[in-house]
Amino acid sequence: MSEATTDSSVLFEERHTGDGYCVAFAQLNAPRALNSLSRPMIDRLQAQLDAWAERDDIVCVVLHGAGEKAFCAGGDVIGLYKAMTSTGDAPSPDAEAFFAHEYWLDHSIHRYPKPVLCWGNGTVMGGGLGVMAGASHRVVTERSKIAMPEVTIGLFPDVGASWFLGRMPQRIGLFLGLTTTPMQPGDALWLGLADYRVDSGQREAVFASLTELDWRGERAADDAVLARALRDFEDAEASDKARRESALFAHQHTIARLTDTATVAEFQKRLTAQAGTDDWFAHGAKAIAGASPLSLAVVHRQLASDPKLSIEQVFQRELAMAIACTRRPDFAEGIRALLVDKDKKPQWSPATLDAVEEQQIAAHFALPDDYAQHPLADL
Repeated sequence: MSEATTDSSVLFEERHTGDGYCVAFAQLNAPRALNSLSRPMIDRLQAQLDAWAERDDIVCVVLHGAGEKAFCAGGDVIGLYKAMTSTGDAPSPDAEAFFAHEYWLDHSIHRYPKPVLCWGNGTVMGGGLGVMAGASHRVVTERSKIAMPEVTIGLFPDVGASWFLGRMPQRIGLFLGLTTTPMQPGDALWLGLADYRVDSGQREAVFASLTELDWRGERAADDAVLARALRDFEDAEASDKARRESALFAHQHTIARLTDTATVAEFQKRLTAQAGTDDWFAHGAKAIAGASPLSLAVVHRQLASDPKLSIEQVFQRELAMAIACTRRPDFAEGIRALLVDKDKKPQWSPATLDAVEEQQIAAHFALPDDYAQHPLADL
């Protein structure tokens, strides 16, 4: 038996297990936008997760996306563009609030009191990875393609990326943040961004099986119950093969050597030279050449070393960074060039890495003076 409620952007369903428990499903339902997160989607999902967290009969929450192309391609940057450009040179309260609400949602998933299964099929980028990263049980499929491409629009890898990129070995997280290099399923498994690889065609069978499990209503026991079930659907040989074929694993020592630099400019110089002898690095070299110089410098400060912050401190710091981005021209300009006018000719400010000043970088790591209290102080 199941009970469903419907919203235009998010679908919620509760499936009864037959022993008094329910498995709850939340489906991002904007397939034409690759399930990109709008503010209404974020707020509706937050409210439902909060409600489910308080119910003893809910033993597991499943997050997935409508369609076959994407779990979630990120945040609604077109909406952010409209919000930022509607206020002229003044700060945009709507844009700044978007990030606060998004990060609160991501933090809720990281700290959720029940098992959370995220079905990360297809495109998982930016804000989508922010949702997936906090889930307790993360599934990728043969179709999964994961990336953090924010520097191409004048932003930075956010949604907790300081946490999950900053702790990767061999400064791979820094490399991914600067170059937007996409991760394949095997990369995600090796780097700890995913826990299971299951064939995409098994989705409905996996979801149906969840109502047949021996749920206990106790977190540790239910985590183990869900893990065993997902292992039963996983093709262990395919998963091992994907890990062995991870391109990031194969290139990890080269990545460590390339990122062993004090500045982004030196990294870019080394990366360009490496791309001349190894085509695998060509994507990164091209991406960094067209990215916002200030964003690149900010990301280098953000990810060059593990800041040793708690997940709460990570989201608080990243909100200050995001607010700074909404208040400088590159973010709106990057969205315009890539996704609105689509001329792919952003006019960055400053235009080159050499022109980036220390005070411009530092300004991203503190809230503006007009904030009396941090919006995420209560995390």
